[in-house]
This record gives sequence, C-alpha cells and structure tokens, in this order.
Amino acid sequence: MNSISRYPTPANEPVLGYLPGSPERARLKEALASMSSQHVEVPLYIGGKELRTGQTGSIVCPHRHRHVLGTFHSGSGEHVLAAIEAARRAQPEWAEWPWEARAAVFLRAAELLSGPWRMRLNAATMLGQSKTCHQAEIDAACELADFWRWNVYFYRRLLEEEQPVSAPGTWNRVDLRPLEGFVLAITPFNFTSIAGNLPTAPALLGNTVVWKPAQTAMYSAWMIMELLRASGLPDGVINFVCGPAQEIAQVALRHPDLAGVHFTGSTQVFQAIWRTVGENISAYRSYPRLVGETGGKDFIIAHDSADEEALVAAIIRGGYEYQGQKCSAVSRVYVSERLWGRIRERLVAEIEGLQVGDVADFRTFLGAVIDRKAFDSITGYIAAARELPGGKIIVGGKHDDRDGYFIWPTLVLAEDPGHRLLREEIFGPVVTVHVYRGQGEQGFAEALALVDRTSPYALTGAVFARDRRAIEQALRALRHSAGNFYINDKPTGAVVGQQPFGGARASGTNDKAGSAPNLLRWTSLRAIKENFVPPTSYRYPLMAEP
Repeated sequence: MNSISRYPTPANEPVLGYLPGSPERARLKEALASMSSQHVEVPLYIGGKELRTGQTGSIVCPHRHRHVLGTFHSGSGEHVLAAIEAARRAQPEWAEWPWEARAAVFLRAAELLSGPWRMRLNAATMLGQSKTCHQAEIDAACELADFWRWNVYFYRRLLEEEQPVSAPGTWNRVDLRPLEGFVLAITPFNFTSIAGNLPTAPALLGNTVVWKPAQTAMYSAWMIMELLRASGLPDGVINFVCGPAQEIAQVALRHPDLAGVHFTGSTQVFQAIWRTVGENISAYRSYPRLVGETGGKDFIIAHDSADEEALVAAIIRGGYEYQGQKCSAVSRVYVSERLWGRIRERLVAEIEGLQVGDVADFRTFLGAVIDRKAFDSITGYIAAARELPGGKIIVGGKHDDRDGYFIWPTLVLAEDPGHRLLREEIFGPVVTVHVYRGQGEQGFAEALALVDRTSPYALTGAVFARDRRAIEQALRALRHSAGNFYINDKPTGAVVGQQPFGGARASGTNDKAGSAPNLLRWTSLRAIKENFVPPTSYRYPLMAEP
C-alpha cells in the first residue's frame, strides 16, 4: 500500500453538549472566567517574527462593550510588502516538502484543537464574537477541526484519483503544483472556522499566504495563529497582518506576485477586489484565482403540506442563532395564507421566549451583534420595517446598546413581495415573512417564482413540504436559487464532508469550502508524459511505397 492511501476517511468531530453538570461545561466556564480577566496583546506575524507596531486597536466583548479583552497591533502597506516577501522566501522549501509532511501540520492542529486547545478557542470566540457555547462549539472547535482533517483527505484523493490513463509504453501523470506567488486570505468575523480554513487550505497544497483577519475577530484569529505555530507550521508560510482593510488590500492586490484571493465577506467588497484585479490584470505573473463566498438573502418556502412544528423550529434556529449573523441565515420566509394562520401564534410565542444577553449564561439564545456599525445598520432596517409601506413588525424590534450591542429577535410581515426587507441582506436577527395569496399548485408556483427573482443572492434556501410533488417542483424551480438547498431542514449549519458550502449569483464563486473542488483552485496542474520507447523515425507506416 502506498503512502497516499494510508490516511483514512475522517469522522466529523463530535459536538459536545455542555449539559448542566457535564465536565466540558465546567471546563468552558473556567476558561471564560480566566480569559475574561486577562489582557492579551496581538502582534503581527511576518516570517515567523512577532511585530508590534504601536498602532493599536481594542478587542472588546460585543455583549459588554466596555470590557476590553486586549489590544491588537495594526500594520500598514510596508508590513504587507514584508509579509509578501516572507511568503516568497518560504514557498520554495514548503512546496518541496512531501505532501504528507504538510498535511501532518494541519492534522496535528486538528488534534490539538479537539483536545487541549478546544476550550480556549471556544472561549475566545464567545468573548470576542458573542457566540453562545453551542455556536462556538460547532464553529470554532468542530468545523475547524473538520476542515483540517477533511482537506487532507480531499488532497489525498486528488493526488490519487486525478491521474490520467497511460497508453502502452508510456506513463502519464499530473503534478499538482502550488500557484506561483502568494495567496491573500481575507477572513470574516462571524465564523472562526472560516478564519482558520481560508489561509490553511491553500497552504496545505504548498502555497504561502498573507492572512488579513477581521479586526472584530482578532482574539480567535490570534489564537488560531498560535495554534498553527504550536503545530509546527514553518515561519513565513502564513503571515498574519491586521490593519486598515483598504490599505492592506490595495497593496496586496496590486502586487505582481498575487496568485489568488481566498475571501469571505460582503458582496460589495468582493466586487471591489474583482474590479481591482481586473484593472491590474496585465501586471500579474499569472492570472490570480479569485474564490469568494459573499452575501445571502436566504429563504424558506413552505408548502401547505409542511410539518408546522418543524417549520417553526427551522425559522427560529435558522433565522436567529448567532443573531442572524450568518451568510446562510434565514432572512425571508414564504408561506400560504392557510399555513400562516396555523403557525403565526406559535411562532410569535416562541420568538418572544428567546433569551437575549451575555453568552456566559448558557441559557442565552442570542448574544450581541458584533459592533456599533452592525448595530446601526440592523436597527436601520428595523426602522424601515416600521416606516416603509407594505410591512409591519409582528414581534420584536427592541434594541439596546447601553451595555452591549443587543437587538431582540424581530419578525416582520411584508405584504409587498418586493419590500426592501425581502431583497437586501440584513445580517442580523430580522426575519421577514411574505404571505402568498394564491391557493394550491398555482399559488405555490407563483411563490417559487417570487423566491427566485426577488433577491440577487443564491446562497442557501429550504423547502418545507410533506408532499413529494411539491418538493420536486421546488427543486426544479429553484435550481439556481441556492448553492446549498435543504429539504425539511433549516438552511444553516453545513457540515464539512457532508454539505460542501457555497453559492452563486451575488453570493460568490460557489467553489464549495470543505471540498476537493475548492482545493483544486489552489493548485496549477502540470501534465507529464514519459515515453519509455520513443520512436526513432519520423515516418509513419502509411507512408511506405505501395
């Protein structure tokens, strides 16, 4: 058996329950208490060296915004250039390592994360990003460990299975080369696992990276960087540079050695990146690979045959977990008049019972939104729900920023199918319901058409129905409306190795994080043919004289 075949199919990291009296609950509470009382200082990491620029920003708890957890040092354009140079120096050796040696770094990181680093990274995510213990567990611990293990598995499969056939007397093979140049990874605040995956997926394939983390997720990003160093990542393979987004991006995007961009964030920012790359296309050594997962206006459409309890649970979990700050969060719901009459009272009662507050209280369902900018944007949409014709708030609408950036779960009813709250990404705990008027198959068909054309996004969506004909009808009508489509399930919570994640249209390039196709974007294939007995004459048999 060759070495490629020895790494087995991974099992997804088990999700711990944190039930009252459980040992993991006690360990996490201990980590929260300890880390809440510390003051961390986050440097830049360039070529393995820690740099402190003196230009600092504060790391705060969104749910207790007067509580400063630490400071981070901010870099400039010159630090970006230094990071690019460090990546350039590190790549030749890193790319020549056996693939198993690179993989071992990330497999060790996964083991450390699922063991001794688990509570620290979960606590950092809870404190710095206001995630509940469950949301932190499935993100910071389980999904990130899954990314590292499954990426190794997918890489092994590419090496083994992406090999061509060979004619007798020849040997054809494909060399999965890293890209020429550096990869720029720009990561968001809302998923610690994405922050860990975007720089490491290209690195696994032999690339070197400049990583710009979100300033609102510096605590967990710093901890990931420390974890990777503890796992044996060589100096310069991933260079960690925080600072003004525009300055860092403009320097990196205009550099001739830019080989690719691995991005998760807003549609507007990704379009600006694409525009900048297009304007500078003649300056690059190679055409940069652009991989982006951006916004969403994710939907649930419910047929009259839907399971009412399952539908209500999906709206609440899909729309309000992590304060709706997920690109996959339920933001718009389409139900018939008949079904709305059956679920409205139950849905409102469940929403009114959701606890909002400090995530250190494990009974909390919603923490705070990430910062002042998000708070102002989301409350602006709530104001629009009150002021614009064709919509009204059914429950919620309350917000309070005195101690933390708290917004209570809000349900809006929009009579106008083109209402702003049905079209635009809100990225907060606001779900808008449109009650479609038509009855039977015709009404459902008209509602499917509304889902498809109302919003420019196509990330996630779900249909709820017991009627199989309705499910098949939705699958056909909404084929291009969602990159991840769910049947009788909420459209959030994709699991690595089970549901490769990504969308198209305004939602991104649909390169599917957590899959072999995503890894292929970070390699440049070289086809090699070896002829063991090459011809010694240019003449073909057909050229012989009669």
